[in-house]
Amino acid sequence: MAGRYTDHLGRPIVVVTGMGVVTSLGRGKKENWAALTAGRSGIHRITRFPTDGLATTIAGTVDFMETEEVSAPAISFAMADATVGEALDEAGFNGSGFPGPLFFAAPPVELEWQHRFTLMAEKPEMEPCYNQLLAAAHDDHHERMHALIQLGTIAYRLADKYGTKGLPISLSTACASGATAIQQGVEAIRRGEAEATLCAASDGSVTAEGLIRFSLLSALTTQNDKPEKASRPFSKDRSGFVMSEGSAALVLESLEHAMARGAEILGVVRGVGEKADSFHRTRSSPDGKPVITAIRLGLEDAGVDTGDIDYINAHGTSTPENDRMEYNSLKAVFGDAIHAIPISSNKSMIGHTLTAGGAVEAVFSFLTMCEGVIPPTINYDNPDPDIPLDVVPNVKRQARVTTVLSNSFGFGGQNACLVLGADVG
Repeated sequence: MAGRYTDHLGRPIVVVTGMGVVTSLGRGKKENWAALTAGRSGIHRITRFPTDGLATTIAGTVDFMETEEVSAPAISFAMADATVGEALDEAGFNGSGFPGPLFFAAPPVELEWQHRFTLMAEKPEMEPCYNQLLAAAHDDHHERMHALIQLGTIAYRLADKYGTKGLPISLSTACASGATAIQQGVEAIRRGEAEATLCAASDGSVTAEGLIRFSLLSALTTQNDKPEKASRPFSKDRSGFVMSEGSAALVLESLEHAMARGAEILGVVRGVGEKADSFHRTRSSPDGKPVITAIRLGLEDAGVDTGDIDYINAHGTSTPENDRMEYNSLKAVFGDAIHAIPISSNKSMIGHTLTAGGAVEAVFSFLTMCEGVIPPTINYDNPDPDIPLDVVPNVKRQARVTTVLSNSFGFGGQNACLVLGADVG
């Protein structure tokens, strides 16, 4: 039975009391929200490394962060540090230690080319090959390089700096990771394992090798001439996603805990739904059943009907197959009513922040509810007639939004959907 501090299933109500975000649009909620609602793109030509010979030469890189070195782990940590600090400051925890665990969505980590070249140079007597790398890596004087490519390194550093409790959890569910981190934080509170959780996600892995891999999958756009026009979710002329970087952090608490300490409540995580899809390493099942199930589970978990959703923050990657699949799945769940629900894709402006996407878009969804403004989907000049959605086109829309469905669908069949609310009632 629902009570003052419990939901429709008698579980603790989970609220948000702090948020932080970094994308190619800027650092912090204020900069990002101003750019997002102005319809400004953060996509630009890559200057961090040479792009000669690459099919895609644009990205949403975050080049304004100060880092120890120019590498994916270093950039990912710098962004995560900034967003966690912002979220904890807003929640009133920074400097006092955090009373719960950290759930961190970590980007894939590996030796980057500059690290490999460093190792190979240490074994010049060997024929250049994989064994040369292994021999150098096995030497005992590479402690920092080993730590750099451990999945849990960023989470451990964050936990140590901000005083979270218990063993930090690092997770990776492809492009659903940010939403999965929030899901894990919600479930820990619901199970009574914690009164507060810190959920963060970060991905700074725009590298030449990353671009090559996604290009080989035919997933990236090659429309390099006008970077700001390249990401076109739900448009007929969409041609692939734009690889980008970003980070977000959210402080979650049980409603009772937040009220007891007088915290400002920014919103409610009402429900989470997830469903794995083992159809293909990159493609989703043609019948859309796993995505449909994830959406339905999220609505069911939240105790809401399709008619309660005021706005959908779409996964909307700008790839031909994904956008069509998302529409078909939404149509299967909402029926014809889907055509009247406002929908937009933040990725039209920030690109696809990969591991961080679900958390970044959750922050933007809460800001949508708080500010009463739906960000636009820019570059929506040539609508796809086969995707007849109410896409908010090119210019922001004033609207009262109280319940949001935020979708995250990842390679390898990882699907996670969040149902977010403006208030407890």
